[in-house]
Amino acid sequence: MSGTPVSTQTVRYRERLRVPWWWWPIGIGLSSVLAFQVNLGIRNLPDWLPYVALAIVAVGVLLWLSRVEIRVVATGAGADAEVELWAGQAHLPASVVSRSAVVPRSAKSAALGRQLDPAAFVLHRNWVGPMVLVVLDDPDDPTPYWMVSSRQPDRVLAALQS
Repeated sequence: MSGTPVSTQTVRYRERLRVPWWWWPIGIGLSSVLAFQVNLGIRNLPDWLPYVALAIVAVGVLLWLSRVEIRVVATGAGADAEVELWAGQAHLPASVVSRSAVVPRSAKSAALGRQLDPAAFVLHRNWVGPMVLVVLDDPDDPTPYWMVSSRQPDRVLAALQS
């Protein structure tokens, strides 16, 4: 056996940005209304087919909207651990973070509107109130900062800084 060390990965924080629960009955209700309309327009179809097909589409869309995960992962052990922020498929090492802050729901529209830098990385979900702002200090990266939606931004920042 070789003497290569095995790296351990510890998840410090994990959050899936799911759609609110009340979107599910609305989505199924809308698919039922559309299926009813399809049944009125196409008489040769079995009555159940549009309901099943459009309900599957509605569930698929809601699951697709809920696919994004935010996590903070530490690779390695002890003081040598490398911490990374993952927002969907993008990841950012904590070593390039110069400062960070919570963007409350009340300031989100300004931060995403007139104050937004076009080069910033933004992972925004409208149904999630607050956001995490992470300012980068990396000369090799043209991205000035990340803005990521999170229901628990204080926990994200605590996991990133610990």
